[in-house]
Amino acid sequence: MTIIDSRDITGLEGEVRLSEASARDFFALLKPRVMSLVVFTAFAGLVLAPGTINPVLGFIAILCIAVGAGASGALNMWYDADIDAVMTRTATRPIPAGRIEPSEALAFGLVLSVFSVSILGLTVNWFSAGLLAFTIFFYAVVYTMWLKRSTPQNIVIGGAAGAFPPMVGWACVTGGVSLDSIVLFLIIFLWTPAHFWALALFKMRDYGSVGVPMLPNVSGERVTKHQIALYAVLTAITAVIPAFTGLASLYYGLFAGALGIYLVLCSIAVWRMADGDEKMLPAKKLFAYSILYLFAVFSALLVDHYVVTLATLFGGTA
Repeated sequence: MTIIDSRDITGLEGEVRLSEASARDFFALLKPRVMSLVVFTAFAGLVLAPGTINPVLGFIAILCIAVGAGASGALNMWYDADIDAVMTRTATRPIPAGRIEPSEALAFGLVLSVFSVSILGLTVNWFSAGLLAFTIFFYAVVYTMWLKRSTPQNIVIGGAAGAFPPMVGWACVTGGVSLDSIVLFLIIFLWTPAHFWALALFKMRDYGSVGVPMLPNVSGERVTKHQIALYAVLTAITAVIPAFTGLASLYYGLFAGALGIYLVLCSIAVWRMADGDEKMLPAKKLFAYSILYLFAVFSALLVDHYVVTLATLFGGTA
């Protein structure tokens, strides 16, 4: 395991150094790619929830959820600056690259956390604000500070943080949770292990160099491949459930089923991949497709919802 001294990130001990960070650097702290997925799934939860919300309040709700997600990302980068400096995938992030001081990232994340939760509570409802606060805490503290460096199940348990946004969006409209919002949560929760373990397979050396106990490093490639296939099957099945609860139509179910079958086929290709494969093309393909898969599933839910709504308005059937 590589020993990393925080002074390698912050400079000499006791030295106070102001950063020359740009707005782009602070934006990078928010993990915009992750934020885009959070915003999209939260929007889906808000739209699919029964009832209505004032469009202005809906916009504020999504904005607060986005800011809360960004705050989580900033706190994650603050705490993980030591391992980010070693891993090739993260070495150019603002803190390890020296463009932003760790203390600045910490303050930035904390301020955004308080701001997002407070505004959501004051303008929408406090249940959704509390759920957003718990999401930030779960990602920044439970996952980043505890699970990530202590157990190979870090992604399984920690995946809950990324699965909460549609529930938060749902709660913004209804003030609570329901079976359907739990199903939306489960789709993302079960999707996360296969998605990240595919990445972990072809980034094993990076994770091994910093001592993060990702499943491939701890249990080996064969166990990881079996787990990926298992979670791909569970994800594919769960994604069809909205067609049976009344949240979506049969047409959505057929489309989600087709997407799920291909997800499972990709996971089987990973399972058949030879141990020690240097290129790991099936794992890279699964990782890329899994992102498309999640966006496609939630896009289909939204399209199905609007089609059914329009058909109802015009007196048709769906």
